[in-house]
Amino acid sequence: MAETSELKLDVTTESDEHNAQRGKYMTFKSGNEYFGLKIEYVNEIIQFQSITAIPETESYIKGLINLRGKVIPVIDVRLRFKQPAIEYNDRTCIIVINVKSTTVGLIVEKIAEVVEIKDDNILPPPSIGRADKQHHKYVYGIGKVGDSVKLLLDPDKLLNDEDLAVAEQANDMVVDEEEGEV
Repeated sequence: MAETSELKLDVTTESDEHNAQRGKYMTFKSGNEYFGLKIEYVNEIIQFQSITAIPETESYIKGLINLRGKVIPVIDVRLRFKQPAIEYNDRTCIIVINVKSTTVGLIVEKIAEVVEIKDDNILPPPSIGRADKQHHKYVYGIGKVGDSVKLLLDPDKLLNDEDLAVAEQANDMVVDEEEGEV
């Protein structure tokens, strides 16, 4: 009988944690716009670090990093959105996310904040003028936060099947942490 109550407590805790994350978004800046990712996709945020390039991949796939012995691919969000490249600086971060059971790093200019956006404050993206805005195909909604808006990203659309294949291969690699090389 005691086991049942312990199990029930664990399930409740996990459910409460999921509910606490509901409606929360990690926001970041790219170009002149602010984007949001559902917090449930975000594993962690790390400082920018050395990247090992992968030959013959899309230009927005910057390469691989060693994250505590696990090799993960990193994508430059600006380049993915066909925005001009910028030089990385001390505000540049990598948001480590899980997409379709695959770990990927997203290089972003600067982290903004975690915000709560209720479902009734999320509008569908506008269809007007989408031809010149490449990043809109990755946006599933527009979140109203006070007087500003955040473009809400669909991480599944950020990566195409080829990107996922590169990511899965990298996720299968484990690095000897003493060597530190990919």
